[in-house]
Amino acid sequence: MASEEKEAVAVEEPAKRKKPIVKIIIISIAVLAVVAGGVLGALYYFSGAGGTKKAAPPPPRPVIGALWPLEPFIVNLLDNQGERYLKIIMELEVSSQLVVAELELLKPKLRDNVLDLLTAKTYGELMDMGGKQRLRDEVAVRINSYLTKGKIVKVYFTDFVVQ
Repeated sequence: MASEEKEAVAVEEPAKRKKPIVKIIIISIAVLAVVAGGVLGALYYFSGAGGTKKAAPPPPRPVIGALWPLEPFIVNLLDNQGERYLKIIMELEVSSQLVVAELELLKPKLRDNVLDLLTAKTYGELMDMGGKQRLRDEVAVRINSYLTKGKIVKVYFTDFVVQ
């Protein structure tokens, strides 16, 4: 019986020894995974791909073409509630310098056409939310109908007074 006890003790000792070794291996793998995750996270963060973003260059400023000023317009508005006047000064942004020479030649026709457009407007049309923008678009379309060497890109109002 003594030999049986010795064999049982001998069998239990390796089994007991295996348990601490398994625990140590599992703990060391977990520690290595945490350390590796920390190292990879730090590398990702400090490489610029993580929380710190590099400042993007500012967007390019829009290029403004040549501006061609029109003389002031003072017109009566089409209104039944009394006399209303509109004073407007515009500058036209043109697509190229060739358009400027063409505009100088067509100046009387263009002024007449814009005058017809302005006198057909009412106070309500000009003062609603999109009224001024619609007027800009209409002026550009009318003037562009005369041009052959380029076009009006945008219409700017430098003075706009309704009285």
